[in-house]
Amino acid sequence: MPDASRDVPVHSSPAVAANAEGDEIEVLESIDVLPVAPEDFDSESSGFISTERFRDLLAAHGSELDPHKLEVLLALADGNADGKICYQDFVNLLSNKRSNSFRRAILQGSRQLKGAGALGEEVGLGLSQRLVRHIAYETLPREIDRKWYFDSYTCCPPPWLILAITIAEVAVFMYYGLQLDRWVLQVSSPHFLRGPLPYHPQLRIQAWRYLSYAFMHAGIEHLGLNMAMQLLVGVPLEMVHGALRIGLVYVCGVLAGSLAVSVTDMTAPVVGSSGGVYALVSAHLANVVMNWSGMKCQFKLFRMAMALVCMSVEFGRAVWLRFYPPAFPPCPNPSFVAHLGGVMVGLTLGVVVLQNYEQRLQEQSLFWIFFSVYLLFVLCAVFWNVFAYSLLDVRLPPLFELQRWLHELHPPQPHRPPNKSGLNSAGLHAKSVGLFREN
Repeated sequence: MPDASRDVPVHSSPAVAANAEGDEIEVLESIDVLPVAPEDFDSESSGFISTERFRDLLAAHGSELDPHKLEVLLALADGNADGKICYQDFVNLLSNKRSNSFRRAILQGSRQLKGAGALGEEVGLGLSQRLVRHIAYETLPREIDRKWYFDSYTCCPPPWLILAITIAEVAVFMYYGLQLDRWVLQVSSPHFLRGPLPYHPQLRIQAWRYLSYAFMHAGIEHLGLNMAMQLLVGVPLEMVHGALRIGLVYVCGVLAGSLAVSVTDMTAPVVGSSGGVYALVSAHLANVVMNWSGMKCQFKLFRMAMALVCMSVEFGRAVWLRFYPPAFPPCPNPSFVAHLGGVMVGLTLGVVVLQNYEQRLQEQSLFWIFFSVYLLFVLCAVFWNVFAYSLLDVRLPPLFELQRWLHELHPPQPHRPPNKSGLNSAGLHAKSVGLFREN
């Protein structure tokens, strides 16, 4: 019989009601497990009981859970939706190891799940509902989390962050394409890296370049691959985890990419959003691998293989471009190290951010550990950029003003008779550029 201290007055506020329900469930926390007789298990002692038998046990031993809390508990215990509950999982649910989904369900008070079956068994769904369900199965490994997400998602706000970043990248690419009259391998133009956005070691004192370089791309092939991965992975992740979490991973990946280049490839410029894109994709792939048995997305092995192929193709293109003879030898082509910086952020900070979509980041100790390590890396990279270039006597490529001056001073001219020195204007231009390259 429940005592009077658990009763919640009708006129009480939602906060009081939630606290009272939390107090009520603490009674369960004080008991490690419900008493279970040996005959409650199957004859082969497999360590599993059926969900129906579990429900009967809760009723037989006087459990006072509300019906919607009971459904949450059953769904959490039967995480694989196979009709069997592992005894150890049941013990964990009733101890301090109980999952955040169950805690949240208790504090939700009167909120109820829509149906007790698996989310995939829902019928009569509209197009938008089927899309939300598909995204839930693509990104979340546990059935109860997928149900909570499907029940609560309202598309308000929409996934605006990744879409806004992608639109900005396309707009910048179109602007430079029209300005340079070049759409393929824009980076080979002498005017490409003179803008206010790309990172260049000579301009490293301009701090915004460590982030703004993500809006410029080496060419249409570079932009196309990054856009494909960014939209196919980033938008679903933002719909589930929100703009704040995804923006944190993306920005940390972009910043880590440029700082990694400034430390390991000190003379090369950087362009492209690969640092942020690789942070999101690697975090998502690592989350899928870590929760392989719980992920119910279709063709997950094929999808992972295709993602790895796209990442490898884009990374291979960047490596080839870095070591390809540059159009202007004093300045190397953009570095590929930003990709590796993004991957490292995704495999550490990104995995923690995406691992539990419900738990607040400030409540995760592992998040603060990785975030502190990341801040330490940023601090060390800043000191490196301030002091290492002078201490190591690194010879940086010249700024692009001299290249622009030579290009404008000696533009290509039609063939003319040679002058007294035996060189026409085209020859003077070639000689000037040759001297510049030799220096």
